[in-house]
Amino acid sequence: GHIVRNWKVRWFVLLQDKLLYYKIEGGKKEPSPKGRILLDGCTITCPCLEYENRPLLIKLKTKNNTDYFLECCSREERDSWALDITGAIHAGHPVQVQELHRMKNSFKLLENISLHHIVERMCDSSTGIKLTRNLEQGNRYKETFTGSALVDWLISSSFAVSRFEAVTLASMLMEENFIKPVGARSTEATRYSDLSEQFLDDSTALYMFAESSRKNSSSKEEVQFNISELSGTIVKQGFLVKQGHKRKNWKVRRFVLRADPAFLHYYDPTKEENRPVGGFSLRGCLVSALEDNGVPAGVKGNVQGNLFKIITKNDIHYYIQASSKAERAQWIEAIKPLT
Repeated sequence: GHIVRNWKVRWFVLLQDKLLYYKIEGGKKEPSPKGRILLDGCTITCPCLEYENRPLLIKLKTKNNTDYFLECCSREERDSWALDITGAIHAGHPVQVQELHRMKNSFKLLENISLHHIVERMCDSSTGIKLTRNLEQGNRYKETFTGSALVDWLISSSFAVSRFEAVTLASMLMEENFIKPVGARSTEATRYSDLSEQFLDDSTALYMFAESSRKNSSSKEEVQFNISELSGTIVKQGFLVKQGHKRKNWKVRRFVLRADPAFLHYYDPTKEENRPVGGFSLRGCLVSALEDNGVPAGVKGNVQGNLFKIITKNDIHYYIQASSKAERAQWIEAIKPLT
């Protein structure tokens, strides 16, 4: 409410240029609207984290600087309303609407992303994620946050543009031991090998910051590379998701395709040093797209689709996910001439 700052149930109707809201009387909406929000010149914030105990908010600011706070019943409903309202705001700009849907459904992480920077922002006392006490199955946990709260924070802090991207980032934070699950709900999820299932976008799954001293990166085997194989001309590069060889989990990697000599290397975006964590010669390789109707043999977990496979001359199989069919086709077309 604008006069009395209380929260009231209203029935909303989204039109092309305005958002109408009706008063509910006896379970039915009144015939005439209680008010309207003109969408021309509006800006939308979703998720809106201005109210700590109300995580399902959308904030609309009109061109006259009037703020409207709208609370939804679920995250799915909130995100759906936010997408449709944003589409109505940009109704006269179809290119922006198309870009909005592309961003919502695509998988593309920020260039040169640093998990250390994200954690620093998370720990900020004023703009970081809010730490609370939580109770689960009779156990009390201090300084924790829920999975859905972290997803909301990553989106509102512009580290991700969709919940899928935010969950992927949160999974990377957990895998690199920046955060850890606490309680039965989140701990149980770590038994899954699929990247998309290890971290839960859920208001009942609890997480907390892990002690940095527990991270032991030196235990990982160093991979040696010849200077010659890293000296080729870069043909293509970008973020893809790769299935691991041992744990069969999915990790975001920055791939770099080089010619003369023809090599494909992949880098860990969580590491600050510009050193590949894996790679192979493309001579004698086979590359092909995999169908999206079902999970192919050799692939574990719930994949998002747009898969392709590279088989080296030593019969090592690499399974890789692209963000779209078009991107998959571009990578295959770039790799094939180098094999």
